[in-house]
Amino acid sequence: MKLAVLSDIHGNLPALRAVLEDVERERVDTIVNLGDILSGPLLPRETADFLMARDLITIAGNHERQVLQMKDAGGAPDLRSSDGYAVSQLQAPHYDWLRTLPATHWLADDVLLVHGTPSTDLVYWLETITRDFGNEGSRGIRAASAGEIATRMAAGGGAERASLVLCGHSHVPRVVQSASTLVVNPGSVGLQAYEDDHVARHCTENGSPHARYAIVERRPAGWTARLCSVAYDWHAMERLAAANGRPDWAHALATGRMPALGQWRP
Repeated sequence: MKLAVLSDIHGNLPALRAVLEDVERERVDTIVNLGDILSGPLLPRETADFLMARDLITIAGNHERQVLQMKDAGGAPDLRSSDGYAVSQLQAPHYDWLRTLPATHWLADDVLLVHGTPSTDLVYWLETITRDFGNEGSRGIRAASAGEIATRMAAGGGAERASLVLCGHSHVPRVVQSASTLVVNPGSVGLQAYEDDHVARHCTENGSPHARYAIVERRPAGWTARLCSVAYDWHAMERLAAANGRPDWAHALATGRMPALGQWRP
């Protein structure tokens, strides 16, 4: 089994196209998409149309859930927020598609797809928020310890029986072995830096604007994982984000870093 693993596209259709062109050379068996697909000031409607026309195994992330909640609540969406902009662009068929997406998915008896962890789409699996943002340069987040990862593995959803878990949410490419389970976060296709205040203020930065994904393959000795980065025209997306009132996204898309702390709107 050879998989291409995508996550956190965030409406960045040019980045998605570039990743899928790269994937074509890999001769994979299956492409999987781990959620947070549309939210952001880029191309949510066009990205939805593109993916709805393709047969990718796809689960929902927290932003799919939040977009649907905002839509169902009614009222005028806040166009300054990532979810609000997506709600302003999507149409009925897109919402119908989003409602079909499961929160988790077993690809095989021992291969589990989640967005965050099996029990919640809002917790990072391979990172831990530290509540010390700004203290001696801290970004308020660090790599999770082996114990923290194991605790999240045992928190529900049967993940402990998986030989491979694929997760997203943090946008940070990472591969970790936890007991007999390999946990892989492919990073983000569409956004390489952000600031958030869920739980506590924190910021992730991958340091380059390249679109990220992973190739994961089952071999006789076990699972192997390769983290991939792909160039695309990120300056076009930088200009679009700026035109849509999101200079924080514009800077993150062009550099893989945040422009100044405090400008991210999740």
